[in-house]
Amino acid sequence: MLSVCKKTYFKDHGNTMRGLMILHGTDPSHYLDFVHDIDLSPVAAAPGLDRALHRIEGRKVVFTNGSTRHAERVMKKLGVEHHFEGIFDIMDAECIPKPEPVVYAKLVDEYTIEPKRSVMIEDMARNLVPAAAMGMTTVWVRTDSTWGQDGSDGDHIDHVIDDLSAWLTDLTQC
Repeated sequence: MLSVCKKTYFKDHGNTMRGLMILHGTDPSHYLDFVHDIDLSPVAAAPGLDRALHRIEGRKVVFTNGSTRHAERVMKKLGVEHHFEGIFDIMDAECIPKPEPVVYAKLVDEYTIEPKRSVMIEDMARNLVPAAAMGMTTVWVRTDSTWGQDGSDGDHIDHVIDDLSAWLTDLTQC
């Protein structure tokens, strides 16, 4: 039953947390602390990604439907945290999840981003729709998950890739 609710909340409200907040009054901070209290030992350092990010000029910001703490933990495990100037998380978005366009506008305003000179890389294809509408170049990191593939058949995706580290490495060697 929980799995059905989780899928329904995600589909109807943009993410499970938002559904729980709206329908049950769930405290988002407690929810995020609980769901992100996970073992990150399977996450390996990514020296290739670190090298590729080093070669890419410009500002880098994480835009996540998760928490800042979780993003920081994952980036630290990957060894890439020093490349990012900031994290725009679900709390910065006032608990409104991607792909709501208002959240993208808030991100752009907060970090003074010029959309037409920006790239958004995302593992959920539907989250690229507002970025493309703003003029960002979009990159979908293909996934086998149904949620990640939803929206992958539109013209809002400029690049489809399978391996971010390899793609960035190829890009920076030109």
